[in-house]
Amino acid sequence: MQKKFLSNLVWMVFFNLLIKPYAIFGIDAEVQNRVGTEQYGLYFTLLNFSYLFNILLDLGITNYNTRYVAQHPNLVKRYIGNILSLRLVLFVIYVVLSIGLAFILGYNSDQFWFVYVLIFNQFLISILLYFRSCFAGLLLFKWDIFLSVLDRILLIGIVSILLYHPFYKQQFNIKWFALAQTFSFLISVIVAVFLVFKRIGLPRLHWGKAFNFVILKKSFPYALLVLLMMLYTRVDAMMIERLHIHGNKQVGIYAQAFRMLDASLMFIMLFTGLLFPIFSRILKDKLSIIPLLDTSSRLVVAFTSIMSFTCCLFAYFILDTIYLHDIIYVVPTFRLLMLSLIPTAFIFVYGTLMTANGDLKKLNLLSFVGLVLNVLLNFILIPKHGAFGAAVATFTTQLLIAIFYFFSIWKQFKLHFQLREFLRYFLYIFWCIAAASISFKVKTDIYQFFTFIGLLILGMILIGLIPIRAMLFSFKKEIH
Repeated sequence: MQKKFLSNLVWMVFFNLLIKPYAIFGIDAEVQNRVGTEQYGLYFTLLNFSYLFNILLDLGITNYNTRYVAQHPNLVKRYIGNILSLRLVLFVIYVVLSIGLAFILGYNSDQFWFVYVLIFNQFLISILLYFRSCFAGLLLFKWDIFLSVLDRILLIGIVSILLYHPFYKQQFNIKWFALAQTFSFLISVIVAVFLVFKRIGLPRLHWGKAFNFVILKKSFPYALLVLLMMLYTRVDAMMIERLHIHGNKQVGIYAQAFRMLDASLMFIMLFTGLLFPIFSRILKDKLSIIPLLDTSSRLVVAFTSIMSFTCCLFAYFILDTIYLHDIIYVVPTFRLLMLSLIPTAFIFVYGTLMTANGDLKKLNLLSFVGLVLNVLLNFILIPKHGAFGAAVATFTTQLLIAIFYFFSIWKQFKLHFQLREFLRYFLYIFWCIAAASISFKVKTDIYQFFTFIGLLILGMILIGLIPIRAMLFSFKKEIH
């Protein structure tokens, strides 16, 4: 199982590094540069609004489906028609509640245009994730990886034309970007449906009252978990817009700072997407979880430390390379959000293991605590400090919740203290300090930047944080 995880991880990282950084920084960031901080802040606020009732589109069905299919792969065709019918009903409920809340909040006609488009986009995303979960549960990761980048490939092509073609670029506006996303998601869903039905056959849509009740009952704990985590990671932008005197401006600043964190979390989510069905299969077969947990923890430390430390040390250089507006105001928020990547990534990995193990009551309790803490800190900090206050709330919440997750996993799986592992991480901290000191002796920013990253990667290989031999062996075995 560990070899399968590592070989597919190589492919996942390769394709996503090839596509998603450009989609985020070449397309999404350029859109913000073109339309300005405030206009993008409006879009970003309404995007986060569309996430509020997002859980109603799924109610935990996708996570439940991944775990169930991984453990019972022969039963996927039996109930897919029922689930698709159920999801259509859930979409109607989601639309009614989202539009109702938009009326209560007093959105104007221009804001409502975004609400309509973005809630339809959320529906398309939820359908795409469901069909991807079928491939993940069947351990057909190559199709899952392909579908994970398809919408971004399409978006890059469409928006690049709109941004750079002489006929369109002078007229470009944020609404075009939202519609380009709609088209990209729609084509991706059509491809996903075709691939799944080609493999399992054409199902028959069927409304089974008893079946749907059982599915909702079993998936409800997953739904509650996703809802709580969604709220305390996505509520920040809406609270900034409502609580700060310059709401849209501060949301735009927060969006600029958040984009790198969001990009990093996409990779972590793909990473945990591979882990979830494998964790589920290992636990079902009553095998030891420790080797895979140890490997995944090392890889998380490797990736997040590169991203977090590099972004903190070279914050202005990175932001100045990507953006045109308000860079000096974004730097403090950007640094703090990128530091929060490390605890957030561990929450994702440990949460994935606990979800695969069925410890949903504990996960929901921890997520509820995180939501309450995050909202309270936002109410205290945002009115005075704006985007930076929200970043402080995020970092504090994620750090405390990650500590709770760590001790819960430690107790649940009876992990033992290993002096060798402790020394490995301790040595790596000193290596990072030395790498920073050496890189700042280089003359120009660009050389300092790449020197620091190169030294970090070298240190990880030498210290053993990256299992380079195991990854190469798994990759070679996979392609032969």
